[in-house]
Amino acid sequence: MTIDPVCGKTVDEEKSMDRVDYQGRTFYFCSPECVEVFETDPAPYAKAASW
Repeated sequence: MTIDPVCGKTVDEEKSMDRVDYQGRTFYFCSPECVEVFETDPAPYAKAASW
């Protein structure tokens, strides 16, 4: 399980259809709406994601 970087919901990586590769990392999302928000300005969400 991982955390959606936009809304903070828990996401199952194996079941999620909503994912984006950005700067060598894969981000998983709970919905297409969160993907859209992320893709509009990914840098702050990628930076805030704790890994």
